[in-house]
Amino acid sequence: WGADMTAIKREERIGGQRLILGDCLEVMQELGPVDAVVTDPPYGISYSHGGGGGKLARSTSLAKMPIYGDDKPFDPAPWIQWPCILWGGNHFADRLPPSQAWLIWDKRCADYSNDQADCEMAWTNLGFPARMFRHVWNGMLRGAESKSPRAHPTQKPVALMEWCLGFLPDAKTIRDPFTGSGTTLVACQKLGRQGIGIEIDPDYFEIACKRVDEAARQPDLFVQPVKKAEQTGFGW
Repeated sequence: WGADMTAIKREERIGGQRLILGDCLEVMQELGPVDAVVTDPPYGISYSHGGGGGKLARSTSLAKMPIYGDDKPFDPAPWIQWPCILWGGNHFADRLPPSQAWLIWDKRCADYSNDQADCEMAWTNLGFPARMFRHVWNGMLRGAESKSPRAHPTQKPVALMEWCLGFLPDAKTIRDPFTGSGTTLVACQKLGRQGIGIEIDPDYFEIACKRVDEAARQPDLFVQPVKKAEQTGFGW
């Protein structure tokens, strides 16, 4: 980029977090290396939140909302050069190196069933055995975050992202190139970690800034941090 050109359309520094509005593939050319990447990218499956079904599954405010970039195949190559946790890796596993270190999020924690997936999976290159995290997330049933409205169709629990960060104890700077509503940076803020979040959608950028600001001002507003033993799993 020339001296008068930048891919960073807007930047905010809130608490220990740096939020950037722009295209992550362009912005990353202006940023230095980081210690790790933790992100929930578009999977390339043209997903839109259903908004139908029973009342527990209904979320009309997010119904049929598209995910930016999800209409084309996702390429993980730019991000796996660092220690990396990629949610949705099962959707693009054919583009990922083999790994035993998958993270599994059990979303039901019960015996009921519905049309949605029972769990979600994250690929990592971190070299530990597969681990599982149980946190209910189904419609209005969202654990300790049930009173906080969802802001993004594929939003993850703060507790889940805190758990992920526990597998990266030595990473001082975490990058989330697909920030969405900012959950990864909220988790970073709550745990005293530095995060760099990049989001291409101006509306979600605003939401992420607001959520990180709330986490900085009211540390206990979101779900309490996961206990250390739960973060790292057995043998760590």
